[in-house]
Amino acid sequence: MLPLLLLLLPAAHGIAQLDYRPALTTEPVLEGVRTTSTFVVDQPRCVFQDYGNAVIWLVVALEQAASTFNNSQRPGTPETAFQGFPEPVRAYMTLNATLGSYPCPKPDGDIAVLRVGSETSCTGDVTRPTCNGPLPTPGPYRVKFLALEGSEPVAETRWSTPITLITAKPLSSISTAGRGHSADMIAITTILSILLAILLAGLVAMLFFWGSDSCGGSSTFSKPESVTVRRYNTHHVYDQPAARL
Repeated sequence: MLPLLLLLLPAAHGIAQLDYRPALTTEPVLEGVRTTSTFVVDQPRCVFQDYGNAVIWLVVALEQAASTFNNSQRPGTPETAFQGFPEPVRAYMTLNATLGSYPCPKPDGDIAVLRVGSETSCTGDVTRPTCNGPLPTPGPYRVKFLALEGSEPVAETRWSTPITLITAKPLSSISTAGRGHSADMIAITTILSILLAILLAGLVAMLFFWGSDSCGGSSTFSKPESVTVRRYNTHHVYDQPAARL
């Protein structure tokens, strides 16, 4: 009985149920489709064509909280603020856009995706409750698009299937053994390292001996002193002709 009431509740408020389910994109993106704090979904192109005056919001919820999300909640309130997610807020609203942001059909070359969790500057900024901040846990999460005209919900899509983020492995779980390297590869690497060490040692020795030879050679040669030969006559010998010269 309760599931039936949950299905009838949106119809009682006049919310159109659109036959569209958000999903992880299959388009090539610069980063991974799923990371440790983000994931990428396709934009809802050609989904809200009958709601030109609406603002389209993305609702991000913990998997267990998706079925109890109340469409009458308003974006930007403490009940739907990113800064309170995942406790006590179990679902928040972000990435608001008008229909003009989702042209139909998609122009050639357009990257028609949304990265959930890509804003880091507003994570703790309570003045930006609709921040598209990094997701705090691996999840799983569910998302849907909700169209509001003014403060009234007018249309919504289905919830996505559960989306779980990549979990980073702890450093202690990473094996330091040489897994993937064969014994032959290890032996070759060792031999090359030894040969390189011998080559470097030989090069250093050659440079050392060359330096020693250069220094020794320069010390064995000295500039010869100039020799001055004086001509003189003894005091008791007179060479008259030579004297006159």
